[in-house]
Amino acid sequence: MLETLITSRTRIKLMTKFFLNPRTKAYLRELERSFDESCNAVRLELNRFEESGLLSSSLVGNRKIFMANTNHPLFQNIHSMLLINLGIDRILDEISVTHGDTQQVWLGGEFARGNESEFIDLLLVGTTIDQEYSEQLTLKTESLTVRKIRITIFSPGEFAAMQNKINSTDIFLLQDSQSLA
Repeated sequence: MLETLITSRTRIKLMTKFFLNPRTKAYLRELERSFDESCNAVRLELNRFEESGLLSSSLVGNRKIFMANTNHPLFQNIHSMLLINLGIDRILDEISVTHGDTQQVWLGGEFARGNESEFIDLLLVGTTIDQEYSEQLTLKTESLTVRKIRITIFSPGEFAAMQNKINSTDIFLLQDSQSLA
């Protein structure tokens, strides 16, 4: 869907990289390698985003590190548009309707890092989440998106222990119990 609105593949990749998970940071050569795009194409788009104020940057050594400007008035709109494009918004709707005891829903895997993937990895945190029902939910929600969905279930204690060992850019909180109510 985004491809019909935005014709630059590099721009879409950068939007996914920085606006899906706002904690993502990257530098030019890293983006060039991960996108398999020319350095010049990536640099031009980074400059456009930075000039518009959508990205900010800082120097770390001799590297210019880019990150999303979460204070930009369009940040939340772009973030929401990406969730809709990936089908994550519909998946969250299904989870919130059918998993009332889910305390948190986290995005993990490649999309949490801002990279394209054929899988959407979701981490559900709750006390009495039914594994069998989650498998049925996975099949149902996969029909809402073109990607495969992998759901992992954690108790709050298990997740708290695991969360301390995970890099903060490898997972991203999508919903918590207040937004699921």
